Formats: sequence, C-alpha cells, structure tokens
Amino acid sequence: MVRDDLSYNKDASQSHTAPGTVYGAENAVDRNTVTCMRTRSIGPNSPDKTVWWKVDLGGVYNIYSVNILFKNYDGYESRQQGRFAGFSLFISNTGSIESSSLCYKDGPALPPLNFTITCTLSGRYIIYYNERLDGVTYPGYKDGTNVLTELCEVTVNECPDNWYGLDCKHHCSGHCRDNVTCNKVTGQCDGGCAHGWYGQHCEHGCVGHCINNSSCSQTNGICDEGCAECRNGAYGYGCVNNCSGHCMNDSPCNKQTGYCDKGCKPGYTNSLCSKKCSSRTYGKDCTNKCSEYCLHNESCNHIDGACTDGCQNGYIGNICNTSCEHGRYGKNCSQTCSSNCKVCKHTDGTCSCHAGWSGPNCSIACNNSYGENCQYSCDQSCVNQTCDRFDGTCQHTCPVDSSRNCDVGMLYIYLSRI
Repeated sequence: MVRDDLSYNKDASQSHTAPGTVYGAENAVDRNTVTCMRTRSIGPNSPDKTVWWKVDLGGVYNIYSVNILFKNYDGYESRQQGRFAGFSLFISNTGSIESSSLCYKDGPALPPLNFTITCTLSGRYIIYYNERLDGVTYPGYKDGTNVLTELCEVTVNECPDNWYGLDCKHHCSGHCRDNVTCNKVTGQCDGGCAHGWYGQHCEHGCVGHCINNSSCSQTNGICDEGCAECRNGAYGYGCVNNCSGHCMNDSPCNKQTGYCDKGCKPGYTNSLCSKKCSSRTYGKDCTNKCSEYCLHNESCNHIDGACTDGCQNGYIGNICNTSCEHGRYGKNCSQTCSSNCKVCKHTDGTCSCHAGWSGPNCSIACNNSYGENCQYSCDQSCVNQTCDRFDGTCQHTCPVDSSRNCDVGMLYIYLSRI
C-alpha cells in the first residue's frame, strides 16, 4: 500500500559540492543508482565541518518512510559505513534544520549502506545532515581523517489516499467532514467527522437519525438533540440498542422492541433472532435435525446443516445424507470394494461373497468348500474331498459307489477306464 517516489526528480540542493560537474544534489533523486551526489570532505583537515543535503517534495506530505542508498565500493563497506556514521534525518516545512522535526539520529552501531527508516511525520523537506566536529567522537570514525558524503538515491514514501498507519495497512473510515481524507499517520479525521458519524476515526454511525440532522456525541453516538427515528439496525429508547443482525432477508428489526417481525434467518431463533440453533439442529426456525451420520455427536453448522467435522464412514455430502455408491465404502467413500464381493457394506467394506470366496473382504479362496461365502462343503465322495470352489463339482474321478455329487458322466468315465 506504500506509494513511493515522492522525491523522484524533485528539486534537491546540498551545502557544497565536490569538484567536477557530475556530483550535483540532483543525482540522489534521479533513480539511477550509478550516479551519486558528492560533497567536499569534512573533518579536521578540511575547512568544512558539517554537510547537508535536502530535497523539496513540492508540498506537505504525511511521510511514511525514507530509504537512503549510500555509495559503496567493493571491499570498503566498513570504511563507507564509518563515513556516514552519526548522520541525522530531519523533516521540515521550511527547509531549515532549526525549525524541523528529527526523524532519525544514527548511532552507536554503524549504519547499513542500504538504509530504511519508518518516519511518520508531516513535512515538505527531507534533510540529511552529518558532521565531524573537532573534539567529538563518532562511531566507526578514525580521528584525524576527513570523510566524503555520497548519496546515490534518496526515496521518500507516503501512504496513498485513504490509507494510514504502520505499513499503510489500515483503511480510513471514509467519514471525515467534507470528504477529506484521514490523517495518514493516525487515521483520524483532523477536521472532524461527517454528520451521522462519531468515534476516534469516525468509524461509528450515530445511533439514530438525529433531529434536524444535528450531530451526535463523539463519545457514545447519541444524538445531541434527540432522535427523529432510530437508524436501521438500532432500537429502543435513545436508539442505544443494536439489532441482532439476523432478521430474515436482512430486514431491520422493530425500532421499538428490537424484534425481527419478519422472522429469523436460517440458523437463529427467539424474538430477537439472537440465539443460534442448538448443536443438533439447523435451518429455518431450527426445525431441521443434523444428520445422524455427522462424524461427532451429530454436530452440524447451525445455518445450513453441514457436518462440522465431516461424515462417518460410508457417507458423503455437506450434510452427510448420501451413502456411498455401489462398489465404494469408507471415509469419504474413498475405498473400492473387492471385486469378489457380491454385496459390499458401504461403511466398512465387509462383503457377502461371490461363489468361490470367503472372508471379510472376500479375499480367501474356498478350500474343500464351494459356493457363495464358501458355505457348502465338497461332497465326501470326491477324491480327497476336493471340488470346484465355484459349483462344487468334483475335481478328480469319483469312486464307483459315488451317488451324490459326482454326476453320471464322471461315473461313466471312471468305469470306462477299468
């Protein structure tokens, strides 16, 4: 939400300039990090003991932050930090340090060469100032040496209109008098609230339609001259009570009693529509019961009946009223029934098995048995009592006296081999 470049290509000046034609003050606001301003050196061996640079923003702004990119040389970072150490930033309406507000004073640690400071002040001029006075100790500064000042870019940011505060993340109420935007630092309406609004940021509506459009108290919102009629959403004497906000179709409540004369929105009950449905009911007048297949204690959303924690195994849908389709089972119907199942239980996947199979999920082949769920034993007359697990026919030639599960054709085959 930060709007930068208040300083871009604005008028800049400095206390003195290093010899040459390429070190002017304007280099610090041209958004070219290669070009930098440079002043003459300051220090014990120079006639100059102080240095300043400033930019005229062209108008008074509520500043949010200032970024300074100091000149860096590869391998000389600590030297450069020592050169800038101890600097100050001022915000001014006149361009004079004497009549300005201090935004930042460096020390005792060395400053980073890409420096940003949040500075929520109002002003027209941004002033950089540093010094190397005789007899004064500065952080990271070696006595007896002169220092250069080289600023490559100075970027000034402010909050955009209708935003304020730290990181410009708060929105103005929009209810300042005469549609003026709020203070970009505090969010307050410096010129007062528009009619019908009150509060520190003019964020609250007066509790009633004030007589003759008069103002209301800036502390509690009660009309100074009394109410003509409560505004929608308020009721009772002095309009100091708020409706529940749950009347059917967002209709206003009765301005005398607070009752929802047209009934309640789904999920709410009582005359004021201020009470939620119990944990096991929902909807219009709380007449619907939560599904018995909600995961925990039949608890569901009081408005639409959606099961709060999901469904029990074997059920799907917002209100858990649909069982898994044929061939599916388990949590969210995500499991596939065994292909050997004749009928699969949608909750846990247990099966009634096709012929030839048995077990909870029909994964065990019949042994000495046959039919659905292996419910029939192979005929004792079958050799080794083995038979086809699907239809029970003997797997090997039957004894001569077989008369039960070995058919005539198999008996004929056996006799023909004697």
